Amino acid sequence: MTDTIEERACELAVYMIETGATVRAAAKKFGISKSTVHKDLTCRLKQYNLGLYQQVRQILEHNKKERHIRGGIATKRKYKGD
Repeated sequence: MTDTIEERACELAVYMIETGATVRAAAKKFGISKSTVHKDLTCRLKQYNLGLYQQVRQILEHNKKERHIRGGIATKRKYKGD
C-alpha cells in the first residue's frame, strides 16, 4: 500500500476502473476496510483527480444498481449449498 492518502485513492480508482471490482473486493485486495475505500473514492478522490473520480463514479453507480441481484444470487447459493 502507498504512503499517502492521495496515492492510495488513485491506486484504488485505477484498480476499480481496470477490473470493475466492487468496494468490498477492492478493500479485500488492498487490505483496508470497505468504509475507507468508499471514503477514498467518493470524497477524497474528487479533490485529487477529477477525471478518475468521474470514471469511478460510473462504476460505483453500476455496482449499486446491481447489488440487489448479487444479493439474491448469494442467498440462492447459500441455501442451495454451493
